Amino acid sequence: MYVCICYHVREREVQAVIRNGARTEEEVGDACGAGTGCGSCLDRICELIKEESAETRLPMVA
Repeated sequence: MYVCICYHVREREVQAVIRNGARTEEEVGDACGAGTGCGSCLDRICELIKEESAETRLPMVA
């Protein structure tokens, strides 16, 4: 599924960019172009950043 229609960036590409260190919409845009056109995909990019952050977070040890 496309996240960014303007630049034809798929969700899996955005996820890979986030896994490789992008932590903001701007960093995702710099890496793959998503979010740098009309901006309608920025909400979805933010969601993906949050989802990927939650998946990679280690559980707290009590």
